[in-house]
Amino acid sequence: MNRKEEILLVTLELAAENGLSNVSMAQIAEKIGIRKPSLYNHFKSKDEIIAAMYQYFRDKSKEALSLTDIDYGDFVKDKSMEEALNQTVINYMNMNSSGKMFLFYKVIYSERAINPNAAKIMAEETKRMIIATKNLFYALQAHGKISINEIDMAAASFALTIHAMMDYQFDCSCSGEPVAQDMIQNYINWFCKQYEV
Repeated sequence: MNRKEEILLVTLELAAENGLSNVSMAQIAEKIGIRKPSLYNHFKSKDEIIAAMYQYFRDKSKEALSLTDIDYGDFVKDKSMEEALNQTVINYMNMNSSGKMFLFYKVIYSERAINPNAAKIMAEETKRMIIATKNLFYALQAHGKISINEIDMAAASFALTIHAMMDYQFDCSCSGEPVAQDMIQNYINWFCKQYEV
């Protein structure tokens, strides 16, 4: 593990214990066992560390699950619309709920209302999800597996609904409330009944 990775992991550990807003550059340096000026050789600010954490943990999660960039045309050609949506959503949920990525999201979720950088990360992730869903829907349309007039709006609506359901399940899980395990699957089934060719 290199020093930058160590900084990201230590920052996540401190943020999970104390909240991201309560973590200082001095605390990070002390926990690693280096002087604060040495920390600035790797990252100029805590905001830069947060942005690097997001990309690092996202990449590591995708790597652990063997998720690579998708050629959506190839991906959908031998699948029904329902199979394509199910696999895509399951992959996305697994990526966001695995290991350090899940811990990172717990920290970011708790900060997004008060920390502009946390909100920016969540907005970026949502934007990535919408773009990926649009690409998937256009591939489904090109292969004659979906019939929707407004593909962009349908993709955004689908992505945001899945995102909201994931947030809801996350909130239930964190609060000890029962989690409706079939909510997302039922929505995918309903959506396919509306639009599958």
